[in-house]
Amino acid sequence: MLVVDDDFMVARVHSGYVERIDGCRVVGVAHRGDEALERAAQLKPDLVLLDVYLPDVSGIEVLRGLRTGAPDDPFVLVVTAADDPDTVAAALHGGALHYLVKPFDQKALAEQVRRAERIRRDLGGLRGQEDIDRLFGGTASAPAPAVRLPKGLTEPTADLVARVLRESAGDLSATECAEAAELSRVSARRYLEHFVGTGAATVRLRYGGTGRPERRYSWVGR
Repeated sequence: MLVVDDDFMVARVHSGYVERIDGCRVVGVAHRGDEALERAAQLKPDLVLLDVYLPDVSGIEVLRGLRTGAPDDPFVLVVTAADDPDTVAAALHGGALHYLVKPFDQKALAEQVRRAERIRRDLGGLRGQEDIDRLFGGTASAPAPAVRLPKGLTEPTADLVARVLRESAGDLSATECAEAAELSRVSARRYLEHFVGTGAATVRLRYGGTGRPERRYSWVGR
């Protein structure tokens, strides 16, 4: 990731957030718009964390320079203290993946980084309208439970587990699902087994060399 912010301390904090995300690292830092474009061209980052208020040009102008329409353009997360409609609209129309208002925490950034990873992965395996709807944020495959949840389970968490399972590249174990959803393994397992019971998911056993077979879950939908 390329981190762009005019404030050296803020850039350091955001870089620290990035380094705490598994599989993600900072490849460069820029403090000016022209420097950001130059470093992006040199380093070819997958993702740019872009401040709006820069000393030479607006971050929105930098966004337009980064998002040219080429297949290898980096995804851009706009970060700013501005929450006015004009700036938000400019970021949206400029091709920003998301817009985070400062201050934000590491969890909020991690969610958007994982989203960018899923979108980039899904672009390579589109199989029809349902996949395209999901990629563009459509509601065709919304995971809202159609039956009453058992005691102790909640709809927001059920939606979260279903989304993680639905958007995975393949099947998931309860541990993998728990890590992606930031839940305990026991909680994730309860929701996964609920989906299996309602027909929204399937489960298969994967046998290893020793020990009990691993249960692997796949989303089917309802």
